[in-house]
Amino acid sequence: MRLRVVLVEPIYEGNVGSVARAMKNFGFRDLVLVRPCKIGDFGFAMASHAKDIIEGAKVVESLEEAVAGANLVVGTTGVRGLSTDRHLRVPSLSPRELAERLQGTDGEVALLLGREDDGLSREELVDCDIVVSIPTGCEYPIMNLSHAAAVLFYELSQVEPGYLDLASPENLAHLLDYFRAALSESEYHQHKIEKTMLMLKRIFGRARLTDREVQTLHGVVRNLRWGAEHRGCEFEEDGAVQEAEGEELPEK
Repeated sequence: MRLRVVLVEPIYEGNVGSVARAMKNFGFRDLVLVRPCKIGDFGFAMASHAKDIIEGAKVVESLEEAVAGANLVVGTTGVRGLSTDRHLRVPSLSPRELAERLQGTDGEVALLLGREDDGLSREELVDCDIVVSIPTGCEYPIMNLSHAAAVLFYELSQVEPGYLDLASPENLAHLLDYFRAALSESEYHQHKIEKTMLMLKRIFGRARLTDREVQTLHGVVRNLRWGAEHRGCEFEEDGAVQEAEGEELPEK
């Protein structure tokens, strides 16, 4: 597993420096900053011997650019189902549960850490494959950015590398598009489609899917869509045969 740490619009340079220091403490180096504050002497002082991580950080203008190519996008939140957007935040994993899910995998994980004052936005959480929350006391659940980062980095540093290749983001996105099309074509309640798609995205994120498994699911949905369109006709087996032989499935 390769970890890419993404700080989304950090407000305080001291926190950027402290996060960089925690990254180096636990062996991580890949830092991406989305529209960050200016980082000056204080930020570098807080980084201490991790100045090189800040100097080597990639600065981008959009979250899309920050997570491009990542196999898995993990969002963090200090709010666990206490808002009207409860379905966005649950089920959330603890840092240890996330580390356990990633054991033995080979792929790039983008870990998003939100703004100090407001965290990640609703739209940013929707785009995440997994949501992680650190179990804290109910009286004061929101942690300082760098403290939360240190907890996450410690747990993720325990992940043992492996050979289970995570599915590519392009293939997962195509599979989700296929599911969306299937729901739209069926008699599924239109007002429930968005929440259902979010649930599917979370399920796929936690499932550690490989490209082979994504291809299998693609073939299953393909034949279900064909069957729904041709009720009463002989069931099409071509998609299943191609999947079994490891061939590429045709576009929808």
